[in-house]
Amino acid sequence: MADLPEKLPAQARGLNAITGAMSLVVILLIVQMWLLAATLDSYLAGRRHAVLPAAIISAMLFAVCFALYLFVDRIDSQRRKID
Repeated sequence: MADLPEKLPAQARGLNAITGAMSLVVILLIVQMWLLAATLDSYLAGRRHAVLPAAIISAMLFAVCFALYLFVDRIDSQRRKID
């Protein structure tokens, strides 16, 4: 049976948080690349109305990835201060 999070040492909890956040970043970037490809295909087919919503969604995905980056950076800096 896996250890409960509160029983794990602080370094392992930090590493788990970083691993989870980086996994989310990878998934979000794959979605963003798919969105770019789909929007470009739609634009080249003459459907220009899809460009603005795709740009807004892409900006939101970028903001979430940036927030996750800041989260990882904060966790990493906290771990370095303790060690």
